[in-house]
This record gives sequence, structure tokens and C-alpha cells, in this order.
Amino acid sequence: MVVEPDRWSRWLRERRDAGDERQRTAILDMLGPVRERVLANAEPLEGATLLDVGTGDGLIGLEALARVGPQGGVIFSDISDALLAHAHEAVAAQGLLERARFVSTQAEDLAPIADQSVDAVTTRSVLIYVADKAAAFGAMFRVLRPGGRISLFEPINRLMFPEAPDRFWGYDVSAVSALADKVKRSHREISGPASATMLDFDDRDLVALAEAAGFSRVHLECHIDVEVRGDSDAIDIQALLDSAPNPLAPTARESIGAALTAAESDEFVTHLRRAIEAGDRLRRSAVAYLAASKPN
Repeated sequence: MVVEPDRWSRWLRERRDAGDERQRTAILDMLGPVRERVLANAEPLEGATLLDVGTGDGLIGLEALARVGPQGGVIFSDISDALLAHAHEAVAAQGLLERARFVSTQAEDLAPIADQSVDAVTTRSVLIYVADKAAAFGAMFRVLRPGGRISLFEPINRLMFPEAPDRFWGYDVSAVSALADKVKRSHREISGPASATMLDFDDRDLVALAEAAGFSRVHLECHIDVEVRGDSDAIDIQALLDSAPNPLAPTARESIGAALTAAESDEFVTHLRRAIEAGDRLRRSAVAYLAASKPN
């Protein structure tokens, strides 16, 4: 059955990296350690039933299939039927469909998943799109067997945004800061209120939410990194312009087109290209890994 692409699948398969192979490789290289940490925090996995909430392109779920072994299984869940179809194809290619299940559901309720039916729940960058985060934690608690565990990874955008006026995607735009401000304002307007869920929590909120849901032995690590990256990390200007930071956001080109005149756009992009060529990129990130257990 052919499933039409949606904004989630378009972003993961097209808009995240603008079709640029170098960017795609860099993103996957960055996500590899995240996958390893999330799965490590969900151990033991041999023989387990693992629910991957918001499975996306299957980054965690596909690797989990190998780790749960022949006696275990993985439930791939997502709100995107297109991404579930993609995951189904990937699992079928490995000949492991008998150990996998594909469920269309929201993280806030996980309604098709029975109470106390899974041993571990994983998520990666899912709660940033969920308005009712308490309900999501409650749903994860409900589906876990006693002694089950959750392992989550979430960007903590509240600690890093808004970006400084003299920076655009990390690059120095101090010489055209007034234009950059227009573009950033356009970005916020196009993204709309849906993007508020990305900024309405921090690491302490995640701990409080886990505790309130009933989890015990809650452990969270927050990693904040600030560094200047050199030329080897420079993104191609066209890839930058045609990529979007998340499924709810416009591309940089779309924000620029909505905010600037043709002359202003030329000036801004020219300066941005020079900044990229100079290799002056300030990278700021804040992320959290949370692991918690359901009481026996």
C-alpha cells in the first residue's frame, strides 16, 4: 500500500538535510552516539519487548531489533503512517517482521498498547512536539510492566534559545543583524504556536514529570555544549538555505523569502555565505538523557 508523505516524513527524508549527502552523513554520525546511549539506558534488552515511541525513520527501533534477540520484539509507534511504512519496509528487508509490530498512535495516550505489556520504552526527540507531556509520561508508565524502564533523549531548547542577535544558525551575522532579526521573526511567525512545545520545558521539568507519573529511580543527565566549529564542519550554503531545523519549521530560504526584499535577501545571503566560508560557526546545544524505572 502506498502511503502519502506527511510533514514528518518529508522532514526526516528531505527537509532535514535538503538532500545534501554530506549533511545527511553528518547528521547520522551525530545521532549514532545518541542511539547508543538511549539503548544502553534501556538495558537489559535480551528477550525484552521494547516500545519505540515516535520511531521516525527507525534509528532506535531498528537497532533495538538486533538487541532484543529472537525471543524479544519491538513495537514501532508513530503518528506518521508514512514513517511507519518506511520502518516496515526496513524491517521486512531484514526478514524480521515476525518480531515487529507497527502502531499508529500519539505519545499522549499510546491507546493501542495494552497495559503492562512492554518491558522498555524509548524515545528520541519526541516530547518536544507533545503539548501534554504529563499525559505522555502517564501513558508510558501505563504500558510498562512492573520493573519496566524508560529511556528518553530530548533537546532542552529553553536553555539555548533564542539565538543571540549577532548569530544565525550559529554563523556570525553581526554586520547584517537587522536583516537577521527580520528573518528570525519571520521564522517564528511561520512556525506558529505549535512550536511552543519545544520551549515549554527543561531538564528539571522532565524529572518532575517522571516522578509525578510514578516512576522510581529517576536519573537525568543534561549535557550543555558550546564550541566554535572550524571549516571542516561548514555546511553548503544551498543545503543551509533549503533545510529546516524541525518538521514544524520553515526552511531558511522560506523565512528569508517571507521577510526580506530581493535586494535585502541578496545582501543577507551573500554575508551568510562569507560567514560559512570563514568557518566561524558557534554551535550551542543542550540535551538531556533520562532513565527511570517503574516500581515492581
